[in-house]
Amino acid sequence: MPQGYAYTFTVFTPTYNRAHTLGRVYESLRAQTFSDFEWVIVDDGSTDNTPELVASWQNEAVFPIRYFRKPNQGKHTAFNRGVREAKGELFLSLDSDDSCHPQALERFWHHWQSITEKDRPGFAALTALCEDENGRIVGDLYPSDIFDSDSSEIKHRYKVEGEKWGFIRTEILRAFPYPEPPGVTYVPESVAWIPIAANYKTRFVNEPLRVYYSTAGNQYTGSGLKRSHLLGLALWHQTVLKFEAKWFWWDPVDILRSAVNYVRFSFLSGHGLHWQSRGLSSLGGRILWLAALLPGWLVAIRNRSKIRG
Repeated sequence: MPQGYAYTFTVFTPTYNRAHTLGRVYESLRAQTFSDFEWVIVDDGSTDNTPELVASWQNEAVFPIRYFRKPNQGKHTAFNRGVREAKGELFLSLDSDDSCHPQALERFWHHWQSITEKDRPGFAALTALCEDENGRIVGDLYPSDIFDSDSSEIKHRYKVEGEKWGFIRTEILRAFPYPEPPGVTYVPESVAWIPIAANYKTRFVNEPLRVYYSTAGNQYTGSGLKRSHLLGLALWHQTVLKFEAKWFWWDPVDILRSAVNYVRFSFLSGHGLHWQSRGLSSLGGRILWLAALLPGWLVAIRNRSKIRG
């Protein structure tokens, strides 16, 4: 175990009014065949009986459960808090409405140990598959059963889509936190994942370890044009242009879409040309931004009346 960590895994669950589904996570962790982990729960301002429920589990569980309550500010802030509090070397996020296989942590550890010790510092993460509640694989398989790449290449070059699940080294997450702009309640995961992908590899494995309950709905949604989401969406597409413009020839439609959306959400969130230009460091990203200025501005004008909240 690296110095400074008390556990191999921190299993992290952000939650908001999910007392009715949180038990799935608890029962999954009780059933784990690998015991060197803690469960960190960050409650993003729930108004249901989540605190009482967690307290009852803390009294009976054979593994440590650490519970932190904060004002409702969005999943990205809960995630940052969980990373700061983590005492595990490997940080595994498990949503409050999902479950996992009893051997999930054991299999993650097995696959991680299969990376040679000299190569392991170059890897940030290990990602496996998900299945639905009926046992069907969700989304696409990776190009091979064990595949070393990064999340940007997997998406743009290999076109792998669908829900996946994995851990990231805690020390790397601390180096790449989510931004927390005041008043912003939604920052997409890609804002953190894409810069990590630009600096580290991930091992992808074709093994389903998480059960994804798609019918449960998502407590943290980025859909619509909610005012408190606009800047977070702009930052997402800015990150694409900064780090993924090199994948344009592999996935031109997706990258161009991000260029248009960067302009769109920047204008809608009140950030003009100077802010937009300053946020881009790569030549490819700047060229794509310039090409998208007119269509992005026109879409922003059309969308202004649809902003809510």
